[in-house]
Amino acid sequence: MKEGNFLDRIMEFEQQLESMQKQFRDLMGFVAQMTEENHSLQLENHHLRERLEEMDGQARTSHSPKRKKKPQAADVGEGVDNLARLYNEGFHVCNVHYGSSRKGEDCLFCLSFLNKQHV
Repeated sequence: MKEGNFLDRIMEFEQQLESMQKQFRDLMGFVAQMTEENHSLQLENHHLRERLEEMDGQARTSHSPKRKKKPQAADVGEGVDNLARLYNEGFHVCNVHYGSSRKGEDCLFCLSFLNKQHV
């Protein structure tokens, strides 16, 4: 094997390694992003399951013959309270990003919507 050919192969191999390192870093970044999104979705799923169980328990007690149905105005207030609770748990309640995670940041659309509902 000629010395020039050998050096060319080593340089080619080095470029391949650099390319593979870049691909590996990109893959690691993608895995980190997917892991974070998965965690966020698991947390959201957990909150939704808790809320579903809570609503199921309320529905069972409201079907008892002793209770009278609440007036319609109280139902609207309860809905706004639920939206405010969801917002405080870290989810958007505005029509722009409804249901997605706020990631700890306040949303002017959500705050505006909640302020209108309380007036």
